[in-house]
Formats: sequence, structure tokens, C-alpha cells
Amino acid sequence: MRPLTLALGGTLLTLAATPLAAQSMNAEVYHKRASALLKKGPLALLSRGEIRALAEEGQKAGLKAREQRLAVLKAGGKPRSCPPEGKQGMEVREFMARLGAIPRAERQRIDMTEAMTRISAAKFPCPA
Repeated sequence: MRPLTLALGGTLLTLAATPLAAQSMNAEVYHKRASALLKKGPLALLSRGEIRALAEEGQKAGLKAREQRLAVLKAGGKPRSCPPEGKQGMEVREFMARLGAIPRAERQRIDMTEAMTRISAAKFPCPA
């Protein structure tokens, strides 16, 4: 089971450069779809299309959140998160726990870019 988690984690959370979409997926929709995929266990590997769709969405949202953070820094503002330099990753179980920690009512109102920003802010808070 562990290799599946790592495989899914790597697939869902890879932050490679990809073109950005105009608007990202609703965070609650993403949470439901990813949770359903995880519940399949090893059979999730048969859902390559769903894995690919969620991976692309996660990549786009992560890159957009990063671009927003860098724009705030460039403008001299204080970013909402302060991750260390370099590529950051997170295992799928941790990511889903952090996404699930956002109250459902809020997940229903925000997109994945905002969810990624909140997850990053919780994991990498800025010094006071």
C-alpha cells in the first residue's frame, strides 16, 4: 500500500511547470474526487485519467499560488507563506489531511489556488 501512496502522492503533488488555467477547480470538488480515488487503494492505478486530471489541477493551482506569492514579494508586500527555496513536495496523505483541515464550508467557496495558498501558509508560516 505504501508504494501506491507514494506513487499517487508524486502524481498528485508534482509541481512541474505547466501552462496555467484561467480558473482552478473548486477545492471541495477536488477533495471529494481525490478522496474517492484514495479509497480505491491499489485499484486507483486503473483510474489513470482521474489521476492525471487531479495531478494537472494540483500542478496548476500550486504554480498559480507560487506566482501570486512571488508577485507579492516583488511588490514589497508580506506573503502568506514562506517556503524554503527550491522545489517543495508533500506526501499525498499529508496533503489530503491539510486540505481536509480546511472546513468544508470554506472548501466549497474557494478554488484550489486558494487552498494551495492556505496549505502552504500552514506548512511554511512566515516569521513574525
